[in-house]
Amino acid sequence: MNRITQCLHGKGTISGMMHQRKNGGNGSRGEYLAYAAEFRPVIFWNLTNHCNLNCVHCYNRSGPGNGRNSELTTDEAKALIDDLAEMGVPLILFTGGEPLMREDIFTLADHARTQGIMTALSTNGTLITPEIAAKIKAAGIGYAGISLDGATADTHNRFRGSPDAFERSIAAFAHCREAGIRCGVRVTLTRENYAELPALIDLAAEIGASRFCLYWLVPSGRGIDAYNRLQLSGDEVHNALTLLYSRAKETDPKTMEFLTVDSPQDAIHLLAAMKRDNADDIAEAEELVASLKGGCSAGTRVANIDHEGNVYPCQFAQAEELCVGSVRDMPFSRIWDEGDHPILSVFREKSPKFSGRCGDCHYLTLCGGGCRVRALRLRGDIHAEDPFCFLNGNE
Repeated sequence: MNRITQCLHGKGTISGMMHQRKNGGNGSRGEYLAYAAEFRPVIFWNLTNHCNLNCVHCYNRSGPGNGRNSELTTDEAKALIDDLAEMGVPLILFTGGEPLMREDIFTLADHARTQGIMTALSTNGTLITPEIAAKIKAAGIGYAGISLDGATADTHNRFRGSPDAFERSIAAFAHCREAGIRCGVRVTLTRENYAELPALIDLAAEIGASRFCLYWLVPSGRGIDAYNRLQLSGDEVHNALTLLYSRAKETDPKTMEFLTVDSPQDAIHLLAAMKRDNADDIAEAEELVASLKGGCSAGTRVANIDHEGNVYPCQFAQAEELCVGSVRDMPFSRIWDEGDHPILSVFREKSPKFSGRCGDCHYLTLCGGGCRVRALRLRGDIHAEDPFCFLNGNE
C-alpha cells in the first residue's frame, strides 16, 4: 500500500506513527497498520462468492449465479474468528462477492468485536439502505470501502454490469454518513475510466469520502480475461500517480487521504516527487517505505481467506497453485506460522532469484519486486519481473 497522504503530511500521520514505533508504544493497532508486520496480518476475508453484480474486472469471478453451499458455516466462521483473535489479528476486512449478501455478516462482525478484532467492509454499496447502514454501525464495523469505477453512470454501470449501480452506490455514501460510518472510494483504474480520474477525485470529495484508494488491475479472476484490453501503459500510470500526488498535496489530510494498492513500485514515484519538491517529510517518508521491507504486503502484513476457507498470500492470489492451506483442515494460525511453506517463502523472503528487470533493479530493496501474481500470470514464473512496472531500475 502506497500511503501518499501520510508521506506528504507527516504531522499527525507519519510523525505520529514513527514516534509510536520508536518508543515502543502499543496504541491502537488499527491506527498503525502501516506497521502491521510488527503485529499479525490484516485478513481479507471473502465471506461469499455470491454477488448481485457481475463486474468485468472481478478478481475472483463473483456473480449472481455462484452457488453458496460451500461457504463456511456460521459456526465455522465464528471458530475462525476465535483463532484470529487468539493470534492477535488486528483487523478483518469483510469482502466478497458482495459481503452484505451473507445473512450472518452482522452476527460475525459483532462476534469479532467481542473478541477484540476491528472490522471493515469492502462492498459495491448497492445494497446499503438507511436500514442496512444502521446495522453496519450497530455491528461495530468501523469503515466501508465502496467501489466506484466511474465518475459517470455510463462508465460505472458498464463496469458493474448493472443499469443502476452508480445511483445506488452514490446513495450508499449518504446513508453511511448519516449513520456515522466512515467510508471511502475504491477505484480500479483502467483504460476505460483513466480519463475520468480527475472527476472521480472531485466526486469522492463531494460525496464525503474520507479515503481515495486506487487499485491497478491485477490478472486474477475475470481480471485475467480483461487484462490486455484494460491495462494502462507506463506513461498513463506515471500520469495518474502524478495527479494523485498533486491532489494529495493540496488536500487537507483530515478531509481525505490518498492511497494506491497492489503496486509497491508506486512508492518510488512518490519519493522521487517529494525529493523534487524538497518536502519537509522526505526523511520520514523514506523511513516508512524502507520499514515495509519490500513493499508488497502479501504473505506478511495481509492474508486472504476465501469463502470456502482456503488461505492465500493475498486476495489477488486466489489460485490453486498459490493456496497455502484450508482452515477446514488446520487453524489459520498454524497455517500462517509455518515458516518454511514454499509459497509463503516467496512472498516473505523477497527472493534474490528474481529475473528480468527486477533481478538487477536498484529499487528492489524498496519495492520487493512488485507484484508476484502479475509475474506468475503474465510471465508464467513467480520469480519473473513484474510486467506492470513503469520504472527503469538502472536510472
